[in-house]
Amino acid sequence: MRRGAIATASSNHPMHRSRPPGPASMYKMLTMGLAASVGLAGWPDPAGAELFSKTGPVIAIMANDLFVGEAKGHLSGAGSIAIHSQRNPDVTCTGQFTSSAERGGLGQMRCSNGATGTYRFKRMTLEKGHGTGTYGKSSMSFTYGLTAGESEPYLKLPPGKKLGHNGKALELVDVDKVRDKNRQGESNLQALKSWSIERYRAVLAVLHGKGD
Repeated sequence: MRRGAIATASSNHPMHRSRPPGPASMYKMLTMGLAASVGLAGWPDPAGAELFSKTGPVIAIMANDLFVGEAKGHLSGAGSIAIHSQRNPDVTCTGQFTSSAERGGLGQMRCSNGATGTYRFKRMTLEKGHGTGTYGKSSMSFTYGLTAGESEPYLKLPPGKKLGHNGKALELVDVDKVRDKNRQGESNLQALKSWSIERYRAVLAVLHGKGD
């Protein structure tokens, strides 16, 4: 038999076929997989951290003005905030923060009007919370991840003001105006009910007249 034929026959021999990885090879594979997992959890790559970020709405009262915007938090507890004045959108503030379930959160920000601020916040859940701080020489209170109705108990609203919606955006509205509007709505509803009852009685009277 020729040498080439011998080589081919040897490679096809059962003893020379591929074998499943042994214990040493399996251990090496598991070690590499675990290292990759740890590397991902540590987020050495900023792009990897973005995959585990969450963005939520921010509602803040600063110097008796309403600010709205967003906060972006990462699983590590770090994040950023970007808000603007609802009354004057040219006034914007951006900053960074860190947080943990044990210590709460702490952050700083700088605004386009030159004011700076520091704040602390308490996490209600991984995506919701509230806090207080300073804005220039004034105070600030804020929430994140909460609706306007959920936010009001945690916000220091200006006297006589409350959160409202003008159909397009959130705004500070006069409590008296809201109360008067509600009263007018209730009055209109009551008038409609009275009118409906009278119409109903009139229809019954007509029907009874025809029956007689």
